[in-house]
This record gives sequence, C-alpha cells and structure tokens, in this order.
Amino acid sequence: MMALRGAVFRLVSEDVLKAQNLTNRFNHQTQQRCGFRKVAKKGVAEEAVQNEVKVKKTVDPLPDPPAPQRSSKSFGRLVKPFVFTVGFTGCSFGGAAIWQYESLKSRVQTYFDDVKADWLEKIRPQKQGDLRKQVNQWWNNLSEGQKTVTGIIAANALVFCCWRIPSLQRFMLKYFTSNPSSKALCWPMLLSTFSHYSLFHMATNMYVLWSFSSSIINMMGKEQFVALYLSAGVISTFVSYVCKTATGRMGPSLGASGAIMTVLAAVCTKMPEAKLAIIFLPMYTFTAGNALKAIVALDTAGLILGWRFFDHAAHLGGALFGIWYIMYGHELIWKNREPLVKMWHDFRSRGPGAGGNGSL
Repeated sequence: MMALRGAVFRLVSEDVLKAQNLTNRFNHQTQQRCGFRKVAKKGVAEEAVQNEVKVKKTVDPLPDPPAPQRSSKSFGRLVKPFVFTVGFTGCSFGGAAIWQYESLKSRVQTYFDDVKADWLEKIRPQKQGDLRKQVNQWWNNLSEGQKTVTGIIAANALVFCCWRIPSLQRFMLKYFTSNPSSKALCWPMLLSTFSHYSLFHMATNMYVLWSFSSSIINMMGKEQFVALYLSAGVISTFVSYVCKTATGRMGPSLGASGAIMTVLAAVCTKMPEAKLAIIFLPMYTFTAGNALKAIVALDTAGLILGWRFFDHAAHLGGALFGIWYIMYGHELIWKNREPLVKMWHDFRSRGPGAGGNGSL
C-alpha cells in the first residue's frame, strides 16, 4: 500500500509540475507579445515599433476629412447648376423677346384668318351638339392669362399621371425631383417645377396660378410671363440647392411652389393695395402687400428653424426673385431686349422669301 501511494503521489506530482511549466511558458509568451520583455536589443525594438505602426495604418479606418474640405467639395457641385441657371434664364427671356416679335408680326395675318373663319362659319351648316364647337366656345371665353396657364396646368397634370406608372418611378425620381446630391443636377431644376406627387399639392398650386394668371399676364404679356415663370422655377431650385448644401440636409424636392411664389410676389409688389382673401375664409380680406410680408416672414422662419414639411428655401427664393424682378429686373432685362429683337428682325428680313428692307 505504501508503494502504491508513493507511485500515485509521484504521478500526480509530475502532472502538476508539467502543468505549472506550461502555464509559465504561456504567461511568458503572452507578456512578450504585450511588450513586457525585460531585455531587448535596440534594432529588434525599432523593427517591432515600425511593424506595429504599419499594422495600425493597415487596420485602423481612415479618419473623416475635416468639415471645411467636405463643404468646399459639395459647393463645387453647384458650379454647373449656377451656370445652367444663368444660361437658362437668359435663353428664356431672349426666346420670349423673339416670340413676342413673331406674334406681333403675324397679328395682321391672324386677323384676316379670323375674318375668313367667321365667314366660313356663317355659310357652313351648323352641327347640333358638336363637341369641338363647345370646346372652342369655352376656349374663346377664357382670358388671355387663363389660356396661357392652361398649357402649364396640362403639363403638370401629365407629369402627375406619369408618377402613377410603376415602370417610370426610377426615371421620375432621377429627372423630376431636384436634389443637390443626385447625379442629375441641371435638368431636374426645370422639370421638377412641373412635377407633383400629391394631388392636393398640385391642386393648390394650380388654383393659385389660375387665380393670379389674368392679373400678371395683363401686366406683363404672355411672352414675358412664360419667361419669368420658367426662370423662377430654375432660380428657386438653385436657392434650394445652396441652402441644402450649406446645412447638409439633403433630400429631394418637387413642385411648382417656387415659381408660384414668384408670380404671387410679382403681383403683390405691383399692386400692394389689392384685396385678397383665403378660399376657405372669404369673409376675411387683407391687402396684397400684407400677404406678401406674412409669406416671406413665414418662409424665413421655416428656413431658420429647419422646418422640413415645405421647401422654404425654394419658396423664399421664388418670392425674392419676384420682388426683385418687378422693382429692378423688368428695367434691366425686358426693356433692354431691343438689340436682340433688331438682330432677329435683320436675320428674318434677309431670309429666303422675306420681304421688306430690313427696317423696323
């Protein structure tokens, strides 16, 4: 029994010693890896430090660039939209001047065509219940302003229907919504002016446009109005681009609200004493000047406080553009169109089959 106990004790002692030796080896290796080596050569230590730096450079993520560099890079994307805004505005008013020239030139011919049409209408047998005749009668009863904005309303309705086609969703999101972080930057500035996803949004904008159409077109003429409306859509979108880039609050926008605000601001600036009323509260009236001040104050507060329900930057940009155009822009742009019109007149007079000696 004593011999057996001695043998068991020796086996257990050897196992304990082996376990202690393995533990000491593990602790010794771990301490070396953690940097607790007592004696190390200078060259080996320097090489270990360099390897550690290399590993950190490889594993650690790159630090984010500083905010000023990121902002400058984002603002660099606005160069093309700025050039597009200036160029499109110039082309819009230049095209409107030529359009007005052609309209005045063809007015006499149109008059004789109308006389001929009336004479044929009298000798032609009348058709009862003719749908085309009823449409023509409705169209002739519209004012010049209502006829002009009918095309704009039809374009908005067509784009609204395109939003309901599932296969066009990606195309509509790319070209009919304006977003400074999108790949397409320029053409959405114009196309988003005719784009509405909500029926209530479109109905509200088109009702305001229809209500103010007669006043502004009697004040400007249809050619100048179309140029102002299209330019306002692009300019208000560019202001939205700038504010979104400055605040970092990227997101898509759409709707004709910026252009509508330009129309509203232009009429209110030109006729500040005109009486206005809200459609749901017709018993309360207020002057156009006070309405414009309230709208500008509301959009300014929304822009400062960061309200996200509307694109307040586009609203405010459109309103300020309308005010500027009535006070200064009309004199600077539209009244200086004569050299362009004269160039176009000389070009048309030298054209094939053109008559006249080239004088106005």
